[in-house]
Parts: sequence; structure tokens; C-alpha cells
Amino acid sequence: MVQPAYGIQHSDVPPPHLYQFVRPLLRRDTYVIKSLLMKLALNGATTMRADLETDIRAAAAAGYDLVELRSNKLYEYLETKTVDDLKALLAETGIGVLSINTLEHITWRSDEDYAAIKEECAMLSEISQAIGCPYVLSVPGALRQGPKTDEETIAESVRVLNELADIAEPYGVKIGFEFLGEAGNSVTTLDLGSKIVDLVGRESVGNVIDTYHFYAGSSSFDALENLDPAKLFIFHINGAEDLPKDQLNDSKRLYPGEGILPIGEMKAILDKIGYDGPASVEIFRPEYWEQDPFEVAVKSKAAAEQALGLGQYAAGGSW
Repeated sequence: MVQPAYGIQHSDVPPPHLYQFVRPLLRRDTYVIKSLLMKLALNGATTMRADLETDIRAAAAAGYDLVELRSNKLYEYLETKTVDDLKALLAETGIGVLSINTLEHITWRSDEDYAAIKEECAMLSEISQAIGCPYVLSVPGALRQGPKTDEETIAESVRVLNELADIAEPYGVKIGFEFLGEAGNSVTTLDLGSKIVDLVGRESVGNVIDTYHFYAGSSSFDALENLDPAKLFIFHINGAEDLPKDQLNDSKRLYPGEGILPIGEMKAILDKIGYDGPASVEIFRPEYWEQDPFEVAVKSKAAAEQALGLGQYAAGGSW
């Protein structure tokens, strides 16, 4: 079974350079200390026009712990190179892979399209096992066939996630399920997404929360506060322009901490419930895609640390 490289056990001792931050907190709950050690990842959507190797090298050079691989970039990479080449590149750069994403619109698909999704899930799970990647991510389908009731959406999503988990589990890989907050998607809130994950009831299926989608879909903070932290696999972070929700789209995303999104409030709740998993910067902004990916990686990591109270900003955090 592949184990996430970012896991931190209660018995872990912080390295000496973190003692100045951790020592004042030793009488606080363990989750507070663990939150100081949150791992950061760079999602390849942030540097969309860079290739896979550039994503990996830029993330490593910026000091990220992990990288999320975009499946389209992975396929392009494997047209001329091998999985062994990818393993060598990861070993050379010293960075881990958090996820491969994404299995697109997994629900409400034709039989032919769904068969292709299951085939892709098997392929990505096999690659994930080979490179030590714990997660393959998925997103729900759009409502192309018209409105569905919550009951219909729940039944369809639970069925599909169970079938994909059946494929991924033999490889030691888990399926992350990310709701999409924009109108027209079948699962637009954490409230519904977490209910689906809970009904699946498998350790190999969990939530992925994106700050943009949380805000755009009007997810409730109650849903976040009531979340089982073990059922949250990845926290995607970003900012967004201060616009009416019906004018927002992925291209309006910004660096974490910029704009309107409640990232600080969300992080405080995640600390409270004991989430100790990774945060990953995922920004679909064409303006950033035109810039040097190495510079974008540096800027995004600094913005993430400031927004989350990590690194040099840890001592001044909300805890």
C-alpha cells in the first residue's frame, strides 16, 4: 500500500529550526503543531503552458514539497519518455507527487465515455503506484441532460466513486472527489460533496476542497466544521477577484490571499478540526501562464505561506 509522503505522526519531533515556532505551542493541541508543518504543493494548472518537466523543476526550485501532475501534461511527457524517466526526474529534484489530476466529469456519462474513464483510472493508478503518488483526483459531471435531484446525484456519484475505488485500491491509490462550485455542475458544494463521500464510506475515497469552488458554490462553513479531517485529502488554495459570483470563473483566480476568498477563515477551521494534510496552489489564470513558470512558482509559494501562516509567517499566525 502506498502511503502519502506528507504524513506526520503525533510522535514526530519537529526539526531544530522549527523549535522557535513550536516551543510556545507545546501545551496546545497536537493539531496546532502539525499545522505548522503543513506541506505545500504546486498544481500544474498554475503553470498550465509549461510542460511536465518544467512544472517539476519549477516547484522544486521554489521549495515546494510536492507537485500535482496534470494528466494532459503527463500524457505528453510519456509520448517521448517513460515512467522510469519520470521516477528519475523526481529523485533528481527531490520532490514528491501529491496527485495526478483529473478524471474529468466522472458522472452522467455515456457508456462509452464511462468505460474510457475507468480505463484511464486504471492507467493513472498504475502510474501513481510506480511513482509513489497517493491520489488520483476526479470531478463530478455537468448537468448536460438537465437538472437532477440531489437524490439522483448522490446515487450516481456513490456508484461511480465505488467503481473507481475498486479499480484504484489494488494499486494502493485513493480517489479524491472535488466538487465544482460553478453553476451547471452536478455537485457544487462541500455540503453535498462530503455527504457523497461519507455515503461511499471507504478510506480510499475522500474530499478535495478548493477555496474558489467553496466560495463560488456557496458552501457552508458548517459543512467545513463538521468535516472528518481523515476524509479531506487535499486543500486547493487560490484567491479570486472581488466580483459577483455569477461573474466569476477559473480565469479570475489570483494568488492565495489576494481578492475575496475566505482562505484565512477556512484555514482556521481546518486547524480546529485537526486537518494535517497538504495544501496545493491551483490557479487557472491565463495571465500567469504567460509568465516565467519558475517565477510564478516562487510567487505562488510565498503567497501561500503568507495566506496560511506558514514558513516565515508562522510565528505571526492566528494560532
